[in-house]
Amino acid sequence: MPTAAVNGIQVSYADSGGDGPAVVLGHGYLMDASMFDAQVAALAPGYRVITWDARGHGGTPAPGSFSYWDLARDVLALLDHLGIEQAVLGGMSQGGFLSLRAALLAPRRVRGLVLIDSQAGTELEASRPGYEQMHQMWLDQGPGPVQEIVAAIILGPGRWDSWYAKWAEQYAQWAPDNLGQLTWPFRCLMDRDDITGRLGEVTCPALIVHGTEDAAIPLARAGEMRDGLAGPTTFTVIDGAPHASNVTHPGGVNAAVENFLHSLAG
Repeated sequence: MPTAAVNGIQVSYADSGGDGPAVVLGHGYLMDASMFDAQVAALAPGYRVITWDARGHGGTPAPGSFSYWDLARDVLALLDHLGIEQAVLGGMSQGGFLSLRAALLAPRRVRGLVLIDSQAGTELEASRPGYEQMHQMWLDQGPGPVQEIVAAIILGPGRWDSWYAKWAEQYAQWAPDNLGQLTWPFRCLMDRDDITGRLGEVTCPALIVHGTEDAAIPLARAGEMRDGLAGPTTFTVIDGAPHASNVTHPGGVNAAVENFLHSLAG
């Protein structure tokens, strides 16, 4: 993947190079741009699809601690680098967190939002102790002891060997001397601010896609986001899908995204 020098960092990204409207997709925590392979394959014939690795993920190192506001500025700077004035922004989970913030920072540059298994609020209080414990174990022993639990939360039941391998490779890259690369993204996730009260400032069209079996973000949180957004909002529920519904149920997610993008062009 090429890299772009933006905001003092090197962002790793992929650009389908299509001639159609630009669609930029950001991945979830512990994932990377490859989680959108099925969406790129479905959309690239008609759209210019850009996927990218956020700080501390994939091929984009983090220079220090950061927030989702910083990531929002990263994606806006990536648009500048690519010469794109306006795009549909979106992503899964944290990709939605940062896209909402980008829409607040630069509303004229966001043609629409695609919010996959995301929300505007903070982590559920009941989940915090478990997440903190798993993160500490990940730092101390590597992903091995907790990878199946983490994968079950993100991807649902099954073996996810390709992601286990990616997590092990990432840990080996940074341990033991640069574990901030693992801690900074986690703290960004856990310490993020609640922007629910600002959803009324977001007036662009939005698509919300959410799995019924999302173990990380309850479906009700997606409903709160739908009710708070000021622009026209389409709400699509993917039956049986976990947190990363675009990975496990790409057919339903792709159909919803394609219909939404078609509606923007109409």
